[in-house]
Amino acid sequence: MIVKKTSIFPAPKETIFQKLQQLETLQYIAWPYAAFKPVGKAVHTWTVGSTSSYLFRLFGLIPFGTHTIHIVRFDPDGVSSREGNEHVPVWNHDIRLIEKNKNQTQYTDRVEIHAGWKTAFIWLWANAFYRHRQRKWIRLLRRKKRSTGRKMQLEGNARETS
Repeated sequence: MIVKKTSIFPAPKETIFQKLQQLETLQYIAWPYAAFKPVGKAVHTWTVGSTSSYLFRLFGLIPFGTHTIHIVRFDPDGVSSREGNEHVPVWNHDIRLIEKNKNQTQYTDRVEIHAGWKTAFIWLWANAFYRHRQRKWIRLLRRKKRSTGRKMQLEGNARETS
């Protein structure tokens, strides 16, 4: 089954791509629907060919196996990963980024899920999860925009009083 969600993010494509590379971004946008704790040596920045594993907890509490992420594509236009765990052997995730203008980017998550008899239940959860992720992305980007704008405003005020 396929889950596909699209939103317009209030940030340039480059900003989103930079954040996509960081484990901390995944941990922030996934919470509280999911928690990812690195197993072994943590990969904090993803690159093509990297493979990393995480203890996965549904809603931050329910153990749901070891989730493995293998990056097959990672460029400014998007990311493709082949993921899975004991309960969901196929979780193929594609992220597509399309610049709408200098301050807006169309962001699409597309996930192919195969989990045997559990597929329909996982699909329902994944629909809610990706809606949540995109809302958290927007919150993260707006927070960054406000802090950057505030920093520039403070710097401008400092120059005026000098």
